Amino acid sequence: MEIVILAVVIAVVALGAISGLVVSSRKKKKLPPPPPTTPSVTAPPAEPQVGEDAETPRDEERRTIEEVGLPDSGATLVEEPPVAGPEAPAAPAVEVPEPTAGRLVRLRARLSRSQNSLGQGLLTLLSREHLDEDTWEEIEDTLLTADVGVQPTQELVERLRERVKVLGTRTPDELRGLLREELLHLIGTEADRAVNTANGLGANGQEIPGVVMVVGVNGTGKTTTTGKLARVLVADGKSVVLGAADTFRAAAADQLQTWGERVGARTVRGPEAGDPASVAFDSVKEGISEGADVVLIDTAGRLHTKTGLMDELGKVKRVVEKHGPVGEVLLVLDATTGQNGLVQARVFAEVVDITGVVLTKLDGTAKGGIIVAVQRELGVPVKLVGLGEGADDLAPFEPEAFVDALIGD
Repeated sequence: MEIVILAVVIAVVALGAISGLVVSSRKKKKLPPPPPTTPSVTAPPAEPQVGEDAETPRDEERRTIEEVGLPDSGATLVEEPPVAGPEAPAAPAVEVPEPTAGRLVRLRARLSRSQNSLGQGLLTLLSREHLDEDTWEEIEDTLLTADVGVQPTQELVERLRERVKVLGTRTPDELRGLLREELLHLIGTEADRAVNTANGLGANGQEIPGVVMVVGVNGTGKTTTTGKLARVLVADGKSVVLGAADTFRAAAADQLQTWGERVGARTVRGPEAGDPASVAFDSVKEGISEGADVVLIDTAGRLHTKTGLMDELGKVKRVVEKHGPVGEVLLVLDATTGQNGLVQARVFAEVVDITGVVLTKLDGTAKGGIIVAVQRELGVPVKLVGLGEGADDLAPFEPEAFVDALIGD
């Protein structure tokens, strides 16, 4: 009996082992193959061809949602604006100069020091109760110190003596009116003080712009005056071409070009140390081509003692006149140089025909009488005066406004 039971147990164990082997074998056959050791490479999506619509970020979002099976949230994708590159620098704005009419009246405060020395000094002396010889000598010294000049001073003193004797009793208002009349007589009110910018007639009968040459020695502010004169002309409605014929002074052409750019005036320039006459000639040629109203030519600031350089200035004028006449030759003088300025004026007048004078640095100086002296020396009028460092501090000279500023209202 025991033997039978043992045999049955062995048989059951054997049968179970055989069943396990069969099941294990079936499971091994159903296992998925192992993943490949080399990752697969997915080609990028082809770019859209001509006529096809490029895929937008929103389309890509929807395609991804459809593939994954997620619901569309309805959110809108916001694209960032493109980053702008550096902007090109803006062109400098063209300035509009102040009107020239009445400019000297607006700048009369700049004459304060001249007023105290000349006008007010004379009024104080003439107001004395007794005008003896000593007083008249003081009046004469005041005029000479203000650079009125010897001959004009003697004339003015004689006229004042006669009129005071006839006048008798002198009230302050009567003295002021008397002095105003005599100073205006000395300076002159009948001269044409406008800068001549009328068009000329060329050698071939062609109309050419008005040509203005600006001359003077170093240090008088000649190039600056040329730039300020361009502003005066532009303010009066003229179109201007600038000629940088001062080729010997470093940066003179750059300085003039800067002045021109501020008011929209073109500057013609040549190589450094080049031929000034050639630059002047090309400037007028450019003015004719552009149909400009005026050509302003800035010449080199020559020392009046250099004979060769002065002769070259004459050459510049002759070369320019191959186009047509030079309408104006302005001599720039420093009002603070006094009698030395008269020597300069005399030498320049021998080389070129001076037609007008520009007095610079008239503000802050007691030498206002130089206006009388230089007009007597050259026989030409003062046309412009410089009364400061500002761009619009060059004013057309008005005798009445000048005298009123000297003696006060």
